Parts: sequence; C-alpha cells; structure tokens
Amino acid sequence: MAGHRILLIEDDREIATTIRSVLEAAEYDVHHAPNGREGKRLAEELQPDLVITDMMMPQLGGFPVLEYLKSMAKPPRVIMITANEGGRHKAYAEMLGVDDYLRKPFAMDVMLEAVERSLAKLNPPVEEPPLKPRRASRKRAEG
Repeated sequence: MAGHRILLIEDDREIATTIRSVLEAAEYDVHHAPNGREGKRLAEELQPDLVITDMMMPQLGGFPVLEYLKSMAKPPRVIMITANEGGRHKAYAEMLGVDDYLRKPFAMDVMLEAVERSLAKLNPPVEEPPLKPRRASRKRAEG
C-alpha cells in the first residue's frame, strides 16, 4: 500500500504534523493543506488516492470539501477526522461517502488501519474464477 498519495486537510498544525509524520513513516506520499479552500485546490491538482479531512476548519469546512470531492471525475477515498460528537454529522459524512469517521483524539494505529482499509478499496483483490473440473478422457476398450 505504500506510495499512495494522501492529501491531509487539517488546520491544527500539531495534529497535522503528527499525522503527516506517521503516514510518511509508513511510506505514503503526503501533502498537507491548512484549510478547506487550499484542500480543494490541492485535491484537483494532485488527484490523491485518499483525502483525510478535518470537519471544522477556517476558509471552508469539511462538508463543503466532501461535497466537492464527491463531484470530482475520479473521487478519492475519504476519511473524516473531527472532535465533533454529533451523530447527525457522522450520518451526513457517511451519506457523502466517507470510508471512515474518526473522532479526535484517536490513536495513530487506529488512523493507519483506517488508511489501509480505505486504500484497499482502490484495488480490490481479483477473484480467480473457480477451476472447472476436467473431464475424464474416455478410452475405448479394445476387445
């Protein structure tokens, strides 16, 4: 899974630095936007495989960003991160197609597992068709 391009849209510098360092240590190509407006621009420019976006941000929040990402020709996978406890927000995020919804604070291994699950959906394993049983060859009995 390493090498995938991830766009992190997060206005909290400390959280962004932590997430970015964890993802880069896992060999992901990580780009950061400090707000939703810059996130939209980078999403269009970079065509990331995955976007991790905060919900509450200056200059365009997470939901308008999600709506924009969903409208792209090739929408990326999305994980929303938030300190918001509201169930309605989670339901709306899921309606907009997020793969995961992580409530802050979360452990970095939980985030990495969410990233791996989301990226695994990009290239689902190809199922091999079942093998057809061979027909037994019939030899004519010589008499």
